[in-house]
Amino acid sequence: MADFTALRIKPQRFKADFETLAAIGSTEDGGVDRPSLSEAHLAARAWFRQRAARDGLTVAVDSAGNHSAVLPAVALDTPHLLLGSHLDSVPHGGRFDGALGVAAALEVLSTIKDAGLQLPISLEAIDFTDEEGTLVGLLGSAALVGRLTPGEIQSPRGGRQSLLAGLQRAALSEEGLFLARRDPASLAGYIELHIEQGPRLARSQTPVGVVTAIVGIASYRLIFHGRANHAGTTPMNERHDAGLGAASFMLAAHRLVVESFPDCTVNTGLLQLEPGAYNIIPGQANLALEFRSADDKEFEQLENALLALARQQADQFGLEFEANFLNRHAPAPMSVSMQQAIGQAAHCLELGYQAMPSGAGHDGQNLAHVCPAGMIFIPSQDGISHSPREFSAWQDCINGANLLLQSALAFTFEHYRP
Repeated sequence: MADFTALRIKPQRFKADFETLAAIGSTEDGGVDRPSLSEAHLAARAWFRQRAARDGLTVAVDSAGNHSAVLPAVALDTPHLLLGSHLDSVPHGGRFDGALGVAAALEVLSTIKDAGLQLPISLEAIDFTDEEGTLVGLLGSAALVGRLTPGEIQSPRGGRQSLLAGLQRAALSEEGLFLARRDPASLAGYIELHIEQGPRLARSQTPVGVVTAIVGIASYRLIFHGRANHAGTTPMNERHDAGLGAASFMLAAHRLVVESFPDCTVNTGLLQLEPGAYNIIPGQANLALEFRSADDKEFEQLENALLALARQQADQFGLEFEANFLNRHAPAPMSVSMQQAIGQAAHCLELGYQAMPSGAGHDGQNLAHVCPAGMIFIPSQDGISHSPREFSAWQDCINGANLLLQSALAFTFEHYRP
């Protein structure tokens, strides 16, 4: 077997691809606006097909709209090692989130093809559909591994009509979403390069991160029921103010997580008061609750503690309370074999690394259920993401792409010796 450890990507080609992608759906403030299955997203996917075909890679699009470029192995019917991410963005997002991983995956395949390196398994660069959740969230990867449910399609987070309109633009069907499942035996593994989207690597000046787990994420709609009444004539000590219950819970939840669950996060990103007037005491408060943990046991403990705290705050202000469950993604540990391959490759490249969980959701949490999955992080300047101000130094991007290349080769030759 030839020594592959000296192989490196072509930085100029990689940068040209990245900048071409950044121009598709670009915004005046330096970001991108490519929500899933929008016209800009479809244009980015057209570029993906053209780019892959230009380098002689096999192009495939499945019935969930996942786009793939394949560098086949010499032998037929070999499993595929997937490398990739997503080309959709949040509304008015950044250039690096997702797109960097797709461009890097294409560059890895082209580099190996240029080198004439024969692999015992096929490599596949993949762009998953709707990772960001404009429509459903992790839609393409869930479809690929068979975890997509009819309920998610009937009541998607982005609205049923938006989903149907997006599917129509992309010439996809609801039925087709459930036909995209692949046999797990056909998947050798999955590796994704991504920006960290947080401040840890930048603060510690660590070149790369090796992801140990992707956090579990759960969300609820909390409703505090009080009694609407005149804001001027109702004494302060006789009010049943739903807004006070919600506000008190928000502060208490923050304190609870900081003090008792320091490795977790909680967010209350939406608060609606009804009837919603200056001179009416809120009779109802609707609160969007989301919480995250990378540990299964702690995830359950956090859920129980937050719901108990909400009931306690409701009682304190004389309110009725209800919690409506919305969705849950369980914590997903990354494969030990993938972490070892990435660590081995980082050592080969003389890149210092930090083992760390991912605080954001990624397609890898679906792939982890059916095959070895791993993720590589590079630093995010100031920890900013989902914003036009999202930025990673280009040398960090090159480091990440070379680490993706070497990790793929290390994993392949360790587990599929020719």
